[in-house]
Amino acid sequence: MNLEVLPNKYALAKAAAAQATTTIRSAIQQRGAARIIAATGASQFEFLEQLTRAEGIDWEKVEMFHLDEYLGLPLTHPASFRKYLRERLIDKVHIKKFHLLDGEGNSGAVISEVTEEIRKAPIDIAFVGIGENGHLAFNDPPADFETDEAYIVVGLDEDCRKQQLGEGWFKSLEEVPKQALSMTVRQVLQSKQIICIVPDSRKAVAVRDCFEGEISPMHPASILRTHPNTYVYLDEKSAALLQRKSIGEIKT
Repeated sequence: MNLEVLPNKYALAKAAAAQATTTIRSAIQQRGAARIIAATGASQFEFLEQLTRAEGIDWEKVEMFHLDEYLGLPLTHPASFRKYLRERLIDKVHIKKFHLLDGEGNSGAVISEVTEEIRKAPIDIAFVGIGENGHLAFNDPPADFETDEAYIVVGLDEDCRKQQLGEGWFKSLEEVPKQALSMTVRQVLQSKQIICIVPDSRKAVAVRDCFEGEISPMHPASILRTHPNTYVYLDEKSAALLQRKSIGEIKT
């Protein structure tokens, strides 16, 4: 795993998008197609803005998979991740082949269908973030590190739900769904490359716990340290609690 600390979230986004662009272009050049996993949430705003501006990506040759989605939330709801991905990625660059998780559909059928598609070929690159509680996708602590399923239904803990409220997606905690469809930890780790984008001071505790504590289901994103081709992009605010001398990979 490699970590890089940038001065602010805009520099972070630019650096992460540059690496993502290179990886996507390379996959298209080598195989004629690229397969990506896209994350959502406030942490991805600036990154996706930079990525969709990048030159030289033939987006018609990109196939996109969805990381997670709330159960029972309409597509029209401001917090819908399907809505988010359409507005911030799919429709902006005209991706033709994508697999969105329908949280309003039969969860078993949705999981079966998307699992069949994602297992047809390796994923070139996954974009992920880290929750304030250290979650990876919607795998809250204690995360399931063992399941071989590609997607599962998960319960959302109160810290996760409070984060969604705090980011302004919902009007009250009662509105935040208690369950979601989520890509599993092992499925994320099967990606050839992982880019983890983590800006803002509210993520500093999770960053410290995941990257300096033990690798544990109680700190789900800590598992990223086991993947040799993971790149974590932090800004100075999210990296504020790291004891940098203990992490040799950090570049500043």
